[in-house]
Amino acid sequence: MADYIYTMEIRLTPDQLKGVNLVQEITRAAGMNLYLTGGAIRDIISGFSIRDLDFTVQGNPLKLQKEFEKAGGQISATDEDMRTMFLLLPGRVRAEISMARTERFEKTGKPPIVAPAAIHEDLRRRDFTVNAMALSLNEGSRGLLLDPFNGVADIEAKLIRILHNYSFLEDPSRLIRATRFAARFHWPLEERTQARYDAAKEGNYIEYILRTSVGHEIAALAHEDDPLNVLKMLEKEGWLKFLHPHWTSAKVDANGLTALMKTRQQMVELGYTPDAGPAVMYFLTSRLSEKEIADLRKLIPRKDLIEAWRDIEDHAKELAKRLMGKEAATPSRTWHLLSSARPEMVLFLAVTARQQAVEQKIKNFLTKWRQVQQKIPLPEMTELLITPQLPEYPKIAHDVFMLLLDGKLRSRTEILKYLKPLAPPPPPPPPPPKRGRGKAAAAAAGATPAALAAAKKGKGKGKTDAVPAPQTAAPVAKPDAHPAHPAAHPSSKVKGAVARKVEKPAHHKSENGAKHTASKAVAAKATAKKASAKNHKPKNHRSKKRR
Repeated sequence: MADYIYTMEIRLTPDQLKGVNLVQEITRAAGMNLYLTGGAIRDIISGFSIRDLDFTVQGNPLKLQKEFEKAGGQISATDEDMRTMFLLLPGRVRAEISMARTERFEKTGKPPIVAPAAIHEDLRRRDFTVNAMALSLNEGSRGLLLDPFNGVADIEAKLIRILHNYSFLEDPSRLIRATRFAARFHWPLEERTQARYDAAKEGNYIEYILRTSVGHEIAALAHEDDPLNVLKMLEKEGWLKFLHPHWTSAKVDANGLTALMKTRQQMVELGYTPDAGPAVMYFLTSRLSEKEIADLRKLIPRKDLIEAWRDIEDHAKELAKRLMGKEAATPSRTWHLLSSARPEMVLFLAVTARQQAVEQKIKNFLTKWRQVQQKIPLPEMTELLITPQLPEYPKIAHDVFMLLLDGKLRSRTEILKYLKPLAPPPPPPPPPPKRGRGKAAAAAAGATPAALAAAKKGKGKGKTDAVPAPQTAAPVAKPDAHPAHPAAHPSSKVKGAVARKVEKPAHHKSENGAKHTASKAVAAKATAKKASAKNHKPKNHRSKKRR
């Protein structure tokens, strides 16, 4: 079974995920069952960008307006008949919360009769199978996907399928929606759906579209990834004139719209999430008259979209004026100004700026200065142990970036001169190794009693005499029948050899200080064994005693 909660969490933006949690908390406190529904589920499963969040509650969401406002949300619009609330959640996340309901159409072109219902009944009133799914966000069933019409299969098959034969007759706006989805996803209509679509088109069902539905379809164009392509498809099918009789693709600033979408994608890759909707509407209607634009705005239900669209030029001019003044006199100041500005204004001004200086500053902000930022941490910072583990590292990194932008840190010498006072003190040297008695004691334990006695005797006299080797440690060599030279007595060889070797530790002690007696004993024992092994050779060996 697929883990849809995990899929939701990795597909939503951080702000959208916070919005989901906020809606959960408020509806749970109100005792309402909550479901993520419609296009949000479709886009989460299909992998397309998630434009807004659609919620369905079993209850009246209009009662929760004050709670959402206290939590930082803005109420964009409400629909008393449908018990629907349009929100702008913190982080400028668009959301729609609707009551789970049934809709009964008594006559084409008339609003439906609405009644509260369970979530399964609500899914039956939807337009297409890919939109008739719900994800439970309730305790006890969290993560359960409700898919009564097998919408997941149609997503995998990439098909758009209506739920029943009267779908286009009940709500003609579904003709526009089918065309918009086909243009956005590049999915064909299912065979039966295509037949019903053609019949509805031939029967001019679109003439019965509700005024409120027209406003929703206009607003939907603002948030398309390729709005020009969708608008051309609507024009080709004959639906665009029902949104506005004078609206055509010729009234669109195609070049400006293309540049806008390209810059928007660039900003998204840099981590920004600008709402391009107001700017999109500006370019889609750039060649319409003021009166025609005003008529379009009256149809849109969302107040936030209308206000942002109306004020976008004034806000862009204000930002351009600031970029030309002392507030942006240096690259670092320009960076601060553009970083604090709304991403929507930066996006719009990047495309519409008429002053070359303003255009160049925004271009540097989006490209050249980002490359400078990627150089941090500098090698000199690592060399001086200025690493992200330091509490003051973010401030140091920011200050270095600002100085680099202004050209005040050009050489390695300048960089080191600035960073050295900020570097942490070097770590203390490691402690010297301890000379423990463990090894000496172990060596002494392996020494013979005779060697220990000799070492003790030498330590008492100040000089070392020869130590007689143990009788068992010196095997007697058998003389040859005709020896070339008379063999020296074995005991004399042992004495001489041991005497020479034992003398060394005493001499070494006089030069380097006292050592443990066990070291001498070990040396004496090793020398005795070596001398005994060579005892059988028939050579004359004169012992020399060294001091």
